[in-house]
Amino acid sequence: MKKVFPPSELIINEDGSAFHLHVRPEYLADKVILVGDPGRVQTVAAHFDRLECDIQSREFHTITGWYQGKRITVVSTGIGCDNIDIVMNELDALANIDFQTRTENDEHRTLSIVRIGTCGGLQPFTPTGCFIASVKSIGFDGLLNYYDGRNDVCDLALEEAFKKHMNWSPLKGSPYVAQADPELIEKIAQDDMVRGITIACGGFYGPQGRQIRLRIQDPQQNEKVEAFEYGDLRICNFEMESSAVAGLASLLGHRAMTCCMVIANRYTTEMNTEYKNSIDTLIQKVLDRI
Repeated sequence: MKKVFPPSELIINEDGSAFHLHVRPEYLADKVILVGDPGRVQTVAAHFDRLECDIQSREFHTITGWYQGKRITVVSTGIGCDNIDIVMNELDALANIDFQTRTENDEHRTLSIVRIGTCGGLQPFTPTGCFIASVKSIGFDGLLNYYDGRNDVCDLALEEAFKKHMNWSPLKGSPYVAQADPELIEKIAQDDMVRGITIACGGFYGPQGRQIRLRIQDPQQNEKVEAFEYGDLRICNFEMESSAVAGLASLLGHRAMTCCMVIANRYTTEMNTEYKNSIDTLIQKVLDRI
């Protein structure tokens, strides 16, 4: 007998849509683009040839449409891995659960998910304006540690090497290393994106080493991060969502990756506040390649 997901666990709105996203199953495409900023959904959808739906609920803005013969859904997540937990679980439910019977579908539907974001570069070879594809993501947020099977989808050797290098404080919780889908990385990154390790932080200030009025636990954090090497990979950037996207996708049986445009370089202390005028180049690349 199939497991039935009760209303308290799988919350379905009266119109048959997922609780937070307010999207119904028929509106979800197999190709999904995630963006943080709700305003960026319209920027992506402006490239579409035609639209099927345009739904807004809180920070979650969803548009499904067609681009050069490809059906694509673009969803805004807001900021942080906590929101990614909502979005990824609800996207998977829309794809793999029958909302009428509240049971899992007989056949698994695999989504291809690409997050397009902005980030802070951490190396001299990641200047403002460059694009970074996150091959592996170190989650400072701890989200994946709440899910069974996290060790099966994480790079445990890298986790241990990183914690040793950082002299990691257990008060921060255990970082996890999620891995992007290799085939999707090849398809999207090609030869014009820097490939490396990304750190997904649980905040914008202290977790990323910023000090305004509050001091941070490890003042040398960023220097140690910049110096870390693992095989041929370096830590290239800070952002706030990539680990949860890759980790939850792996657990749920989807293909996912993150690519970001560098808008600040922490190594050179440069910042581009006019990035919204140039991120459309990255959007166009992803639309053409997804």
